[in-house]
Amino acid sequence: MNMRIGHGYDVHRLVEGRKLIIGGVDIPHEKGLLGHSDADVLLHAICDALLGAAGLGDIGRHFPDSDQRFKGISSILLLTETVKLLRERGFRTGNIDATIVAERPKMAPHIPMMIAAISKAAGVDPQSVNVKATTTEGLGFTGTGEGIAAHAVCAIVIAAA
Repeated sequence: MNMRIGHGYDVHRLVEGRKLIIGGVDIPHEKGLLGHSDADVLLHAICDALLGAAGLGDIGRHFPDSDQRFKGISSILLLTETVKLLRERGFRTGNIDATIVAERPKMAPHIPMMIAAISKAAGVDPQSVNVKATTTEGLGFTGTGEGIAAHAVCAIVIAAA
């Protein structure tokens, strides 16, 4: 089996007047993430990891913030399109492992819904998706509540003919 690994990282600033969407889930919070799309840091990191594993660049190359078609778009759709790009090149997703870095709100109650949304969009079994959350103990931009970050590592395999 030919396996390839990709890593993704994303950051967005927290601002008032936006919804907080992480992992495809609308999380109640007084602030949301600023971005051209819905600014879902977790899904953006996953898209970058998948694209990187396939040698296809990054999310900005395929879904640029200069393109009005992607303004306000759900990142679940971006993940679905990323998986489609991989399939067209003979790859399938093996597994996804991701970490959200945020001081607040608490992510744990929302992680099962995130896993369900990600696995559906990526076309994989929920057992192939792992999402974790951590804080930075009050340090840095995530610790002060200025933003949220996410890391993702994904394995892809050459799909059977």
